[in-house]
Amino acid sequence: MNRAVLVRSVILIVGAYIVFGYVLLPIRLQGISMEPTYTDGGIDFANRLAYAWREPQRGDAVAIRMAGPSVVYIKRIVGLPGERIEIVMGVVSVNGEPLVEPNVARKSPWNLAPVTLGAGEYFVIGDNRAMRIEDHDFGRTTRDRIIGKMLF
Repeated sequence: MNRAVLVRSVILIVGAYIVFGYVLLPIRLQGISMEPTYTDGGIDFANRLAYAWREPQRGDAVAIRMAGPSVVYIKRIVGLPGERIEIVMGVVSVNGEPLVEPNVARKSPWNLAPVTLGAGEYFVIGDNRAMRIEDHDFGRTTRDRIIGKMLF
């Protein structure tokens, strides 16, 4: 085997190990809670370094670790630490102001009593609000559960 080919192969293997082991987390999407942005059965990547130098922002689609290393949800951040979140007839309000959500195509008339987030807490919800509220996992999460920002 040519020495240059061997060196390139080793560099490629080490690079892939670093990228997919520490930077990008591949995620198979399951469920319809993030439609139309993400579709059931698709594959995307969470950038684990996205929040190394800044905090998560409103509107970011994020990967959230739930129970164990294999259970990961994809949700959108609508509320930041210290904010008051409320949903009235499907409209999310932040500190009493309606939130503009360009990623949400359809809304059902959901209602949620006001929730005030603590330090290090974020309010996350899926983009598919046509689902029944009982079929949708959403709510508070803590900063330490946010793995990274979705790439696409």
